[in-house]
Amino acid sequence: MPCPGTDERLAIADMAEAFGVTHRTLHFYEEKGLLNAARLGPMRVYDGAHVRRMAVINACRGIDMPIAAIQELMTGLDGAKSQAEADGVFETALRARRRELAAQQSILRRQMQRIAELLETAANGCDDVSASPDVHLSPIEAECLGFMAEGYPATRIAMLMDMDLKAAVTLEAGIIRKFEAHNRFQAVSKAVLAGMIAAE
Repeated sequence: MPCPGTDERLAIADMAEAFGVTHRTLHFYEEKGLLNAARLGPMRVYDGAHVRRMAVINACRGIDMPIAAIQELMTGLDGAKSQAEADGVFETALRARRRELAAQQSILRRQMQRIAELLETAANGCDDVSASPDVHLSPIEAECLGFMAEGYPATRIAMLMDMDLKAAVTLEAGIIRKFEAHNRFQAVSKAVLAGMIAAE
């Protein structure tokens, strides 16, 4: 990093090297209005103000902040009338990004749990996936089983079968029980192996 407060102007190659980015990245930031390099003849040059802006941009990209959010942040920082106000703008942006990441983390956690359930179902299926030959489904149960095999959640099944959610959940639970399964995935697996529904 260049020394803070230096009056030395940096060429684009030096700026790129200082922040570990490419020339293309700096051009991209200019296109997005995040940087506005000065010109020394045909050459782009960056002064201390540019270095400080780039430090903020680089920090934001380090936490994968979207470009639109960085643009909004930089506009707020440009309009700040004091360092305290600028600090507040930056803190607000960081807190917003933390909330976004927390939401993403929650989604990832649910997806990981879902994967674990599917793996457990597959493992259990090796020992207990055969369907009882005496499983008989009513037409409405067979229709519901088909939707379950397509991966539709109970809310969607209720809509497709023109029934309320409680009735759809009860219907699905009854099908799972008839197959002596632990969940809908195991019930569908047993139905596939029994030839009751076609495997995709």
